[in-house]
Amino acid sequence: MAPGGQVLHFWQNLQLDMAWCLTFAILTPPIFLIGHRYPITKDRAARRIAVYVLGFGPFMVAFACIRWVLLPPWNSVAQQFEPRSLHSLIQITYRFASQAWTYIGITIAAQAYEYFQQAHRQEVEGLELQQALAASELQVLKSQLHPHFLFNTLHGISTLIETDSRRAKAMVLRLSSLLRTTLEYQTVELIPLEKEIKFAESYLELEKMRLGCRLEVRWDLAPDINQLLVPELILQPLVENAILHGVAVSREGGTVEISCKLAEPFLELRVRNSVGGKRQGGTGTGLQNTRARLRYLYSGEARFSFELTEDRKLATATVLVPVLGSQPAATKHQVSGALI
Repeated sequence: MAPGGQVLHFWQNLQLDMAWCLTFAILTPPIFLIGHRYPITKDRAARRIAVYVLGFGPFMVAFACIRWVLLPPWNSVAQQFEPRSLHSLIQITYRFASQAWTYIGITIAAQAYEYFQQAHRQEVEGLELQQALAASELQVLKSQLHPHFLFNTLHGISTLIETDSRRAKAMVLRLSSLLRTTLEYQTVELIPLEKEIKFAESYLELEKMRLGCRLEVRWDLAPDINQLLVPELILQPLVENAILHGVAVSREGGTVEISCKLAEPFLELRVRNSVGGKRQGGTGTGLQNTRARLRYLYSGEARFSFELTEDRKLATATVLVPVLGSQPAATKHQVSGALI
């Protein structure tokens, strides 16, 4: 064949291949749409497979019509395009085997795509459900702190009503201020350490009104950590536990030491208290709640420990949380041996 004939033959074959590929490309989106609407599932596998097998007939008709419109039929004997006619339309369906395999391939691809999409949706929904459950459990844990803290504080106030009504009234006012603070951060899980410390200071002032000189508080706060983020009310239950089971049960009183410092890659919060007298039996809500909140907020990256010395005269609760937030320059807030 002459070079000119070879070039002509090449372009004719290219046109035919492009017409076939374009026809399959036009029919692929509808098959994917049908695969999305009617996926093959375990409970409907036989019925859906039968429907897709029967669907090959409409696919053939649609394929022939689209191919016939895109390009006139090709006469391989005469090596030329023929005029469009009903006979030429029927002739397009002669390549039954290649069309059948292409239809099967597109159908399998559509089902596989739908399967992976469904698996992805289920994974996303599972993660969203886990987050929703974690958020709800955090709210439950958080809501447990407020009545527990309120009950213990009101119990302390009730002991002063008959003996020192003026101090009891001052405690009620201080308590109302603390409750307003808890409501302010009701929907917030992490707050700056500076605000958490202020809340703990206010609570200790409240307890100081009740216990007087029996309570000694010592602070040891590292500089430049005020803006680091910590869980709201993470110190209060530990301080409350230290007073309720340590200082308050001792006739001579006792000491509560609170320290906050960086222990890379953690921020360390430590509450240490002296233990005297017979410890009151409690429900353990404060410590259990602290462990649970840290687990849900930090997914195992935070740590909590509670230790009691062998002579049972010193208790230490330690919280280690990942360092989060900025560290702008701050005024050094360090009080060592100070009384509140």
